[in-house]
Amino acid sequence: MTTTTTTTHPVRTDLHRGSVPATPDHDGRSGARPTRHWALAGVGAGLAGIGAIVASGLVDAVYDPDLQGDAAAIADRLATQREAAFVFHSLALVSAVLLLVFAAGLLRRLRQGSGSEALAPMVAFAGLAGTAVVQVIGTSLDTEFLFGLPQQDVLVDSNVVMYGHFIGTVPWCWVLAGLAGLALHAAGRAGAVPRWLGRTGLVLGGLTLLVGISPLQYLAGMVGPVWLLVTALGFALGDKAHRAA
Repeated sequence: MTTTTTTTHPVRTDLHRGSVPATPDHDGRSGARPTRHWALAGVGAGLAGIGAIVASGLVDAVYDPDLQGDAAAIADRLATQREAAFVFHSLALVSAVLLLVFAAGLLRRLRQGSGSEALAPMVAFAGLAGTAVVQVIGTSLDTEFLFGLPQQDVLVDSNVVMYGHFIGTVPWCWVLAGLAGLALHAAGRAGAVPRWLGRTGLVLGGLTLLVGISPLQYLAGMVGPVWLLVTALGFALGDKAHRAA
């Protein structure tokens, strides 16, 4: 008589259609803790943004009341302010690059608390990304004029005056950062972020948006970077719920 032995193997239920794999953590790696590098990038963007606004304000030849209407004199004065313009250029672009990193991290962070269907995360990302683009545009004439100013025979004085106005206005248009602040306020009301960060977005972000829309639009450059710095510091140092996740 023949004896038949049957071996039973465990069934791999995880291969069945419809099975749910283990949920990764915030960084996409099981067991890894969420990082705050994106928030630190925002701190850097805020500091560089404030520095860029200050440096831009030092390139003020076109606003000197003693030089008004004298294009040649303005061009001569701008040639002596090239160092401040170089500092502005570097800081503005550092801020723009870091701001995009912060925007991407903020998008992910808000989606964790609000869900992928909420509008606030994408509005915040779009506002910050748009602000980064404006900063890049605000530096777009620097190379031609900063290297051309020592050789003024290759530049038209009236064009130099235009450059002075350009560098003193375009980089100050932080209005879209205010929109990001209001989006953060909406996320705070929904419980996606600490309420104080939402209130900061309402006050500083709302003020940035308000003055940016108004004819006093360049004041947005004085408020927007401050909101960014405070908000990024909040996420880097005070986002306890996220760190505990």
